[in-house]
Amino acid sequence: MTDTFRNRPSLALRRRRPIALRLAESAAAGAFADTADVVRWFAEYGKRAYTRTERVPLEELKDWKQDPGTGDISHHSGKFFSIEGVEVHVPGAPVAHWSQPIINQPEVGILGILAKEFDGVLHFLMQAKVEPGNVGGLQLSPTVQATRSNYTRVHGGRPVPYLEYFLDTEDHHIVADVRQSEQGSAFLRKRNRNMVVETADDVHVRDGFRWLTLGQLHRLLALDDLLNMDARTVLACLPLAHPELPSVHGRPDEGFRDALLRSAGAPSGTLHTLGELLSWITQARSRTDVRTARVPLAGLPGWQHRDGRISHESGRFFDVVGVSVEAGGREVARWSQPMIAPYGTGVAAFLVRRFRGVLHILAHTRVEAGYLDVIELAPTVQCTPANYELLPPEARPRFLDTVLGAPRESIRYDTVLSEEGGRFHHARNRYLIVETDAEVRPDDPEFRWCSLHQLVELLRHSHYLNVQARSLVACLHSLLSGPAARP
Repeated sequence: MTDTFRNRPSLALRRRRPIALRLAESAAAGAFADTADVVRWFAEYGKRAYTRTERVPLEELKDWKQDPGTGDISHHSGKFFSIEGVEVHVPGAPVAHWSQPIINQPEVGILGILAKEFDGVLHFLMQAKVEPGNVGGLQLSPTVQATRSNYTRVHGGRPVPYLEYFLDTEDHHIVADVRQSEQGSAFLRKRNRNMVVETADDVHVRDGFRWLTLGQLHRLLALDDLLNMDARTVLACLPLAHPELPSVHGRPDEGFRDALLRSAGAPSGTLHTLGELLSWITQARSRTDVRTARVPLAGLPGWQHRDGRISHESGRFFDVVGVSVEAGGREVARWSQPMIAPYGTGVAAFLVRRFRGVLHILAHTRVEAGYLDVIELAPTVQCTPANYELLPPEARPRFLDTVLGAPRESIRYDTVLSEEGGRFHHARNRYLIVETDAEVRPDDPEFRWCSLHQLVELLRHSHYLNVQARSLVACLHSLLSGPAARP
């Protein structure tokens, strides 16, 4: 036992080293590695794992029904999710009242990434997973990505691999475990449990799974439509903030990366304390009156159910469509379901600026119909620009022109990434991090400059950062050890 103890330090001993530094070492280990091999593996697996998705009328969805009174669409089992209507009132907002279809999925799913050390470096078990709404079908996903209905096998399919590590964590090290929201514009109070669990077990790697360092994952974030939304939100919850990060990443120059490392380091040097930011969020939630009421989907004002889909009368925003799916490499080979199909590619951008040598991120308090607690912090700009042609001028996002007109040399990150492919059909956003000299009043009610360290601290708790902001936090993390580069 003594020899084993000396040659293979226990997980408990490894925990003595701050997890942030172990994460940083994993990020640095693969930051400049060649990811071409990973891309080849991914493409090869894609020949065996596939989806064939065909649009079908909502009325023809197998195992789904429309309530004859309300028009609401639900699964015959009463599980999974339903499509319902909501009426929203936000007094004083540029758009103070609207109605829309929304996804009601009260289950809390599990988004979990399994971690393990190899040769002293943390690796993360990622899954190449097909979803019916994914651009390209196959994207890189967490180890486990499953709703309660999925992992309790309501569909009668195969068990979810590696689920046991996330249902029973007693013998493992919990790196992150927090419930987070999904898109409040499309989901009614939807939450998922975001988890990273480290194990010392010998783990059999199944077909379609692969261990990757955090550095490799960060490089893959530079590729369009590869790392899926669920993987990004879990990675954002990693506690990757510590004063000693520069000692891991090497001595940087006095430029952007140096300012970013300071931002992820000690909480000093920030324009606002964390307590002040929390008070600002609480004030915004307290003064904002949002009334979201469930109403029948049938006859929803401004929406038309015809030609087998539900669409806004303007032809903008999104459709509710039906799809029939045939899939390889999934627990179930065939199914059908409704999906949200948005119009146009959105924009999700953080403006960043250096103050006293510390990079700050401009966060926005955003109201969405489906949020559990009124407001969450969002990107500086989050919108689909074409939709604002139909809305009053005062509704146009304040810094949209700054983002869209940014010179190339100010853009630190720029990649088109897909949103969740299980409920959305080809939903994509252009994610940007743009350095700016924009001015914001210290007492601005909607915007505040925050450090990366502060955002990481908020992500230890539920419902502070929305899913688009969490994706951008993962993108910021990818720049810590140097600019992400294509293989």
